[in-house]
Order: sequence, then structure tokens, then C-alpha cells
Amino acid sequence: MNVLLIGNGGREHALAWKLNQSPLVEKIFVAPGNGGTANLSKAENLQIGSSKADFDALVEFAVKNNVKLVVPGPEQPLVEGVTTKFTNVGIPVFGPSEAAARMEGSKTFSKDFMAKHNIPTAAFQNFTDFEKAKQYVASVDHKVVIKASGLAAGKGVLMPETKEEAYAALEQVMKDKEFGDAGDEVVVEECLEGDELSILALSDGYTIIDLPPAQDHKRAGNGDTGLNTGGMGAYAPAPVATPAIIEQIRQTILQPSIKGMRKDGFPFVGVLFVGIMLTKKGPQVLEYNVRFGDPETQTVLGLLKTDLAEIMLAAAEHRLDAVDVEIDPGYAATVVLAAGGYPGNYPKGDEITIGSLPENAQVFHAGTKAVGDKVVTNGGRVIAVSAVAPTLRAAVDDAYRGVDAVKFSNRYFRTDIAHRAFKAADAAASAQAITYESAGVSVDAGNKFVEQIKAKVASTKRAGADAEIGGFGGLFDLKACGYKDPLLVGATDGVGTKLMIAQSMDIHNTVGIDLVAMSVNDLVVQGAEPLFFLDYFASGKLRPEVAAGFVSGVADGCVDAGCALVGGETAEMPGLYTGNDYDANGTCVGAVERDQVLPRLNELAEGDVLLGLASAGIHSNGFSLVRRILEVKNVQFTDKAPWDPKTSAGESLLTPTRIYVKSILEVIRQPNQGGVVALAHITGGGLVENVPRILPKTLDAVVDVKTWPLPPVFSWLGKAGNVPVKDISKTLNMGIGMVVVVKKEQAEAVKATFSKTESVYEIGRLVKGSGVCTLTNTEGWYQNIV
Repeated sequence: MNVLLIGNGGREHALAWKLNQSPLVEKIFVAPGNGGTANLSKAENLQIGSSKADFDALVEFAVKNNVKLVVPGPEQPLVEGVTTKFTNVGIPVFGPSEAAARMEGSKTFSKDFMAKHNIPTAAFQNFTDFEKAKQYVASVDHKVVIKASGLAAGKGVLMPETKEEAYAALEQVMKDKEFGDAGDEVVVEECLEGDELSILALSDGYTIIDLPPAQDHKRAGNGDTGLNTGGMGAYAPAPVATPAIIEQIRQTILQPSIKGMRKDGFPFVGVLFVGIMLTKKGPQVLEYNVRFGDPETQTVLGLLKTDLAEIMLAAAEHRLDAVDVEIDPGYAATVVLAAGGYPGNYPKGDEITIGSLPENAQVFHAGTKAVGDKVVTNGGRVIAVSAVAPTLRAAVDDAYRGVDAVKFSNRYFRTDIAHRAFKAADAAASAQAITYESAGVSVDAGNKFVEQIKAKVASTKRAGADAEIGGFGGLFDLKACGYKDPLLVGATDGVGTKLMIAQSMDIHNTVGIDLVAMSVNDLVVQGAEPLFFLDYFASGKLRPEVAAGFVSGVADGCVDAGCALVGGETAEMPGLYTGNDYDANGTCVGAVERDQVLPRLNELAEGDVLLGLASAGIHSNGFSLVRRILEVKNVQFTDKAPWDPKTSAGESLLTPTRIYVKSILEVIRQPNQGGVVALAHITGGGLVENVPRILPKTLDAVVDVKTWPLPPVFSWLGKAGNVPVKDISKTLNMGIGMVVVVKKEQAEAVKATFSKTESVYEIGRLVKGSGVCTLTNTEGWYQNIV
């Protein structure tokens, strides 16, 4: 469907970014948008504004362009009735009616509403007369907050410390008209003390679903000092919002608010932003907003796993209860970069450059605009950098690493985002006894893990090793294997960023097989038999069931390769790894008789045949490219695989690396090694970089890519990413996991032997040359395959 998003700030960029990920959305029209929305793959900025004078033009555009959902971002269009304009022509709107928008458009209206429906809030009085307001301030014995009743771009709240400052604030708002007509009426309310929360709650008028509670940083300076701003940063979920407090907020504030609006004749559709103070008396409402907050939106949307377009359409159609809203269990943090001088006077037009960001960080444009091929500053709050991570500390640190990548003149940002949460956590930690477990390492979890895997490890027992774990080292008896004059061969490897898919899908055994495969395949190309294997598994927090699943895969790989799993290391390192992240490495030791080492370089000759053994898929290299292509094409790991709709993309990509050991050993253990003179394991670097590793400088390998069927996953990746053949062929294995060089006269016999267990193809020849591998017939190799 086509979506019309109204607005041009950081909130709108974040909404467009999230909608851009939805498979339901074909096009996002942003009116007028900014320098960030202009760069989203599905988005297009319009030359139409968001003011009331633009409403008719927006409606006309929406009708002509088959828009099926309208999302107003800022409060002004909602207060001025933009929702009615679109509903009158039958287009659903994720946003409240003009009547419901009064909850933000008039603070006096909203305070009266809270009083009517017994929603907890600060004591208050509304005034249009300056002298009466001044008399009220003089009569109360508590500090007050002065609020302009109308819209003031988030800045119409003054917090005086003394009576004299309160009188001056009233004069500033009501007489000097610092906030214009918004100050024609003021709310004078009790100044509440406590921790502040921002709750963004989705509603269709009946159902209400709250998103993770956030804490904003309104003040311009560190330590919550200086002038009020539109917000200098945020984080979510705020640890102070315990499950009990959130449930209290739902029961006493959120549900009564939605019910009250429906009862009063203006049911609320959209997102109700509720500012809450956690006082000693319990949660109390500071204010209502009728739209997504800024920068809370940039923060919270990173934690939303459910399709935002699906949620918005369901809310607009009053069926929000039909959607299961799923939230990431981690944390998000946002840091706002402002122009020097904000919230006072500030320059515009400074060029913005953005360097390399952390993978889990995202830049959201607010006060920016595109000028030719440059993006320049065009507002006070210029850019927001958000990051999502398993812990709050990691999210904040990654957000600040992202800030380091954004450059423009006289940029300003707070350096203490989430300081309240960290201060509370530090205070709690200092009151506790420090144990190894409280430092993040559980010895009991480690012991439980060892017990879980003992039986699986024992299944890898073979001649020369008993495959028992729990000691200080693993023993192996070479004599028991019958070797006469052996050389030992060692290989070590990891799994790479394929682990990120395993962690995302919560499938861990297949990457355990990968770990073994990468090492044993490297061993066997030297003619060696894998004898024993050791694994290394490191995580920030040991989850025994995850580690056991991984090692179960390692054991399966060892059985397939015929080697014993004799030991390993399980390391729990909080602070080095975050959340559920883990990494792994494996080492295999094998043996080969001295006179049977491969490659036999002196026997390689012009005319030797290249046989290719089919891969099982991508194996364990090139996943940074793979993940980038999926990200650009908006394919989630849980989506159906575009190249194989019978399974998900994640499950397909987790197909383990094929282990060729037994097939190869069967051939090379024949007389004269069965005619095999060299083997090349096709890993990172593909055919063009791995085959030359076994060639002398006098021979080239010529490979005809049309001699084997290109698996659909490679076809799709190449076409979807528009990846040049020369790049993809030196990154991925392209369907061939092992190359066997065999003498021409024995090629058919070797091929027949391999065909019992492998898909094998004759893919090329050795010719005179300089030690390179050349691919032929690559024209249109994958471009015409959908």
C-alpha cells in the first residue's frame, strides 16, 4: 500500500524508516520530509507542506496516488483537523480527530478532562486573567509550573524556583506573549517531584497498547541544567518503570484516559503520548500529547519488532486487538546533536557529513535539508543518533560512537544521556555484596552446561581418543591409528558473522557443525585425516541451553568428520560480549603419512582436470555481504526465503557447511592417491582466490561456470544486490565447496567414486599460465535468473 506521512522532523524520519521495513508498504510519500527521508528506498519527499493551507493539496495528492493510510507526524495538523479531511474521502488515518487532539492543543482542556475522570495529576488552576493567576501563585505554599495552554513546539513550560520567578514567568507568557496565542490561557500547577516517564500508547479508541517506557532529557545541559528544549536525548525502557509501576499506569491512567475520551464522544485513534511523573503518591500525569514524541520515537521504534504499518492500519480500522505487538527485550538510546546556540539563536546551512556508524546504530535527520548532493543544517535539533543493544550501557555507548561519526560546525550534544539510570544502578550495586556471579559469571551455569554435553561429546569417541571432557587436557594415541611416519597438521577457524543469524533465529546447532567443517575441510586438502577437535565458546552471559545446542552441533560435525571432540573452553566474559552475543573458534589436529601430503606440486601439469564438489549453500563466508543485501531488500531472517519459499531466509542461510572428509579420504586412500594431486577448500575468496593457493606459478586454472547449476540462493543474492560477478565470485563459493585436481586419465573413475556421496561436476582444466584462476562464461551468469 501507499502511505502519506506528514511532517519533516526527526520523528517523521524515524516513522518513515520503520515503515520502509514493512512488506505491506510499497511507497511512502513524505510531506515535506527532510534530508534523511529523501534517502529511504521506498520514500519520496513532496513539495507540499503540512500547514492547514496545505490540507486540500495533500488530500488531492492522496486520492490521485492511491494512498491507503495517512500518518500525521506533528501535533499542529492534528489540532487543526487534518484527520477529518482524509476520513471524509475514505482514507484511513493513524491519528486522532480534531476533537480528540484538544488533549494536546489545550492544556486547560486536558487538565479539566483529568479532573473529570479522576486521572491522577498535579493540583492546578486555569487562568486567562494575569492578576488572578498571580494571586493564585501567591496563595499556594508549593512550587508551581507555568504552562502555556496552547501549542508552543514543546517549549511552553516554565519552571520557576521562587515566587518572584513565577510572577515573571506569568508576565513572560501572558503579557509579553513569548509563546504567542498559546499563552492566552495558562495552567498554573503544582510542581511534581520524582522520575519522569514518557509513555507512548497505541490505541484504536478501545484497545490500548503501551510501548517501552522512555525517559527524555529536556534540559539543554548535562545534569539536567539549562534551558528547556524539545529533547536532547532519550532511552528506553527506563529501569525505574518496573512491571508493577507500568501496570499501575495502565490501570489508573492509560485505560481511564481512552475510556474517558470515548465516553465524552471523541474516541482516540493513534498514539497517545503521556508524560508521567513518578511521585511519592504514585504515577501522575504531567501532560498529554496526541502524536509520537521526539526523540522518544527515534528511541522506541528501534525496539518494535512488529510491522508498524500493520499496527497503524489496524488502529485506524479499530481492530488493534487483532495485532500481537512484539517488543525487542533489549534497550535503545538516542543522542540529539543540536546546532550551536540552540534553543536560542543558531546558524543554518552548515554542511553535514556522516562517517561509518556502528552496525546497530541509526541516524535520524530532523533539522536538515538537501542542497544539491549535500545535506545541510536547517534547524535547532539537527540529527539524532539511536542505537539498540542488549544492555542499556551498550546502547548508550554505541549511540555515542555514532555521534562521533556525524560532523557539522558548532554541533552540540549532551554527554550524559541515561545518567539517571546509571546513577541508580551504581547506587544499587554499591549496596550489594560482590560475588563472582554478581560480576556476571555463573560457575553453576558452567557446571550445568558441562553435564548437558558429556553424553554428546562421548558419541565422538574413536580409535586413539576416548572423547571425555572435564580434565585439564585431551589425550590422543597416534600409534593406535596405525601411522608409520606421520606429520601432524593443524587448522583453526571460526564461523564469522553467520553467528548473528544463529543468534537472531535462536538456532545454534548448525553453526556448531560449521565450526568443525571449516577446520576439517582445511585439513583434508593436505591429505590429512582429522584426529581430534577442540572448541572455544565465549559469551557475555552463559546460557547453558544455547551453549549445549552449539556444542551438540560441534559433536555432530566431529562424528561426520571422524574426529574426536577431546576438549575445549567455555568462557563467560561480561563486558566484552553484550546480551546474548557469543563467538566461537575451533581447532582440529590431523595426521598424514609423510609421503602422502597434498598438494603434489611436482605432479601438477597442463591438462589436469578440475572436479567441483557441490556446496550445501553459502557455508560460512561472505555473510557481511549477504546480510547487507537482505537489509537493502528489506528481507527479515524470519521472512520466507525469496530463493526458497518452503523455508525462512534465516533457516536457509543456516544450512551448515558441508564436510567432505570421508568422501575425500575414500578417494585419496586408493593407490597413488586415486590420481588426486591437489585439493582446494573454497571459503572466503571464492574460487578465484582459493584455487591459486594450490597452483605453481607456471599453471592457471580455467573454470567454466556453466558446468554446474548455480544454486538459487546465489542467483537471488547476485541479482537482488546487483553484485558484479567479479565481486561475488571472490566472496561466495557460488555452489562449489571443494575443488579436486585429478590426472586426466583417472578423472572419470574419481568422479564416479565421488558421485556415491557428493554432487560432482567437471568444471575446468589446468593450462599454462602464471598461477591464477580464471572464470569463463560469466556473462549473464545470474542476471537473468529470478
